[in-house]
Amino acid sequence: MPAFSQTHETTIQASPETVHALVDDFHQWVKWSPWEGLDPDLQRTYDGEGVGATYAWSGNKKAGQGRMTFTSITPAQVVVALEFLKPFRAENTVTFDLTPVDGGTRVAWTMSGERNAVMSAMGRLFFDKAIGKDFEKGLAALKRAAEG
Repeated sequence: MPAFSQTHETTIQASPETVHALVDDFHQWVKWSPWEGLDPDLQRTYDGEGVGATYAWSGNKKAGQGRMTFTSITPAQVVVALEFLKPFRAENTVTFDLTPVDGGTRVAWTMSGERNAVMSAMGRLFFDKAIGKDFEKGLAALKRAAEG
């Protein structure tokens, strides 16, 4: 199956620790995730802390259904296993790389995985642009949350 990877970056005028705290705790994602507003009745379930912690959601057609699990957390990187259940099934890896820079933190948000031939074509035509817009929206919200 064809592999894909998409990365978007921003610089946040806050310490890596401040940014890390917003990324390494699923409870904090409501402050910046670009998908939080898709369903006002979104059902969320949280379990655990740190590596192995999970966040599951179930919502309307826009929000879909899925689950995320922290698979690695270091001072410089947070890695999440992402499983979409609805409206389509997919398993991807999400990585946040946090690099200290003068007066702040460089954040690189990457999603990668594999797609079958049909999803690969759909990805190039639709999903990649939509995901890119979502990542840019999420990074802007993460920046506001960390700098606020």
